[in-house]
Amino acid sequence: MTSPISLKANFNNLIKHDGPAGLVVFLVALPLCLGVALASGAPLLGGILAGAVGGLIVSFLSGSDISVSGPAAGLTVIVATAIQQLGSFETFLLAVVLAGCIQFLFGVVRLGSIADYVPSAVIQGMLAAIGLVIVLKQIPHALGRDQDYDGDLAFLEGEGLNTFTDIVKGVITAHPGAVLLSLLCLCLMLAWDHFAAKGVRWMQLVPGPLMAVLLGIGVNQIYGIWAPSMMIVDADHLVRLPTPSSISGFLGEMKFPNFAAVTQQGVWITAVTIALVASLESLLSLEAADKLDPYRRISPPHRELRAQGVGNIVSGLLGGLPVTSVVVRTSANVYAGARTWMSSFVHGVFLLVASLAIPRLLNLVPLASLAMVLILVGYKLTKPKIYSEMYRRGWDQFLPFIATVLAVVFTDLLKGVLIGLVIGLFFVIRTNHRAAITVVNMENFFLMRLNKDATFVNKSELRSKLRRIPEGAHVVLDGTKALFIDHDIYEVAEDFKKMAAYKNITLEVKNF
Repeated sequence: MTSPISLKANFNNLIKHDGPAGLVVFLVALPLCLGVALASGAPLLGGILAGAVGGLIVSFLSGSDISVSGPAAGLTVIVATAIQQLGSFETFLLAVVLAGCIQFLFGVVRLGSIADYVPSAVIQGMLAAIGLVIVLKQIPHALGRDQDYDGDLAFLEGEGLNTFTDIVKGVITAHPGAVLLSLLCLCLMLAWDHFAAKGVRWMQLVPGPLMAVLLGIGVNQIYGIWAPSMMIVDADHLVRLPTPSSISGFLGEMKFPNFAAVTQQGVWITAVTIALVASLESLLSLEAADKLDPYRRISPPHRELRAQGVGNIVSGLLGGLPVTSVVVRTSANVYAGARTWMSSFVHGVFLLVASLAIPRLLNLVPLASLAMVLILVGYKLTKPKIYSEMYRRGWDQFLPFIATVLAVVFTDLLKGVLIGLVIGLFFVIRTNHRAAITVVNMENFFLMRLNKDATFVNKSELRSKLRRIPEGAHVVLDGTKALFIDHDIYEVAEDFKKMAAYKNITLEVKNF
């Protein structure tokens, strides 16, 4: 096999790996693009265009080999609110263009390293949480309940519903045809993976999720002939792609930015908000993508921000939604066998071409079959083995991990990561706090040594140890091993020196 590190997007690789993977990502991304657009109150075409831009533009400019970009569920509330406040979708598109310009500047001034400060346990927790959310959110779709839009990752769904109540209602109102179809698709993909792993050549070349989608179309059509009551006919249970009669009709549905609104304050506030949230989400997703990459390649974060910026500029100009790197699509890309950025590019080509050429055929795809594809992807992200491995690493790794999982599941991606980051920071401080200062003594002579850099984090420990110095002692405070000593530490030493005279204590400070 060609070394993956030096692998190029040549024709052979495109046929064997990236082409099939791009097709699978396209099938996964299609309902997600439509679902995000629907939830945002934007034209459905805006979701498709954003997905196509993410594939055709961002994948080419980004330095990541496996990351996939498109419209993100994490921005739906921001997008929906902004469209209402700005008064029109065209004015909102201007904010998207400006947000892209701001993101590009973020990349130019090298702000992409922010994600490097997120602990590994938190990133692992984010991945496991997204996998768990995917599984929980797709169970109702697999049962034939499609009340919640495809791509929603929020726990609360409105009207008193949440992820768990949606599953319960899905079980109660399960559609027999959807349940049987889902089970058949699941069995097919498991068997496909098994025989492909055993070395069946043609099964290695054809992705199992593609066959599951084709099976879903076929089974549903067979229902219509032999068991009409089991057929999935409601448009809410099928892919709903706009069906323009011609290319000119497709172009006629496109919206363009209202540049006359550039002086509106609300446009700039929206642009900055989108730029900040989309940049952070993209950087976190990029970090997660590098962990998922089987070849452990490291993606340049500054270049990613510039690529996302260009993507949002183009998407806004064409009438598309904001673009970010998305973990769900990236995960599907990895597990479909992608090796280079060409898989994401191929998925963008399929989104654009299929929307123009075969929208009616795609509208025959039951959401239940796509749900099973995503459930398998989600399971691979959140296997029980991952939780046991994190537990074996110790509480300082497991607690930030599991806190991130729970927070992402019950809130959203960014809030969950922030909560995990705070807990992770607590353990960093706690670890740094330990053994930072050692004290040895012989009778009334005390040597207090700073073993490493001393900051405000160590202030409490230093004060505590100084308080225990008995009256009449001679204390040497030695900073030889500390390359850096914070001003807070100086203040503690000065305060103790002033107090020491009242207890007949002499303080000698060395190498501060």
